Amino acid sequence: MTTRVNLLPWREMHRKEQDRQLLTIAVGAWILMGVIIFYAHVHVTALIENQNKRNEFLNQEIAKVEKEIKEIAELKKKRADLIARMNVIYQLQGDRTQVVHLFDELARKLPEGIYLASLSHAGSSIALKGVAQSNARVSALMRNLAASDWFAEPELEVITVKAKDSERVSEFSLRVKQVAKQQKKIEDSGS
Repeated sequence: MTTRVNLLPWREMHRKEQDRQLLTIAVGAWILMGVIIFYAHVHVTALIENQNKRNEFLNQEIAKVEKEIKEIAELKKKRADLIARMNVIYQLQGDRTQVVHLFDELARKLPEGIYLASLSHAGSSIALKGVAQSNARVSALMRNLAASDWFAEPELEVITVKAKDSERVSEFSLRVKQVAKQQKKIEDSGS
């Protein structure tokens, strides 16, 4: 007598148990996947917010630096303007004494027997008109002016010989260039 055992309900129960376990695993996997996706979303959002804060901080710092650059450019412009004004002041101070030196040097270089009638100054050119006892004295004046530190390139324009009060005199007109002495200027050493 052999016993017969019916295994069909057990197999069916075993299949139902496997289906239930499979469904539990699937639901668990779905929940785990949802949690992972939610964590990834939260993490990426936090990273984006952090990067946005850093970008905002950098933009604020860039704005500060640009403002400072504008201030520096304005200061450089003011500095250049001040240096230009100081150079003009130094030039004017140097030019102030040049007239005195000009007349002093002219008086020193004027030979005996020459009398100046007029002097006109235009830029660096000086026009002299006068009367001399002889042509040789006019030549001596031109040599003296050429040898001077304050004058250069004397050029005779006109010389005429005339009789004046029973004497022969030479009326002359000449041009000479004034040599400007170099003034010490403030150099722009910062740029």
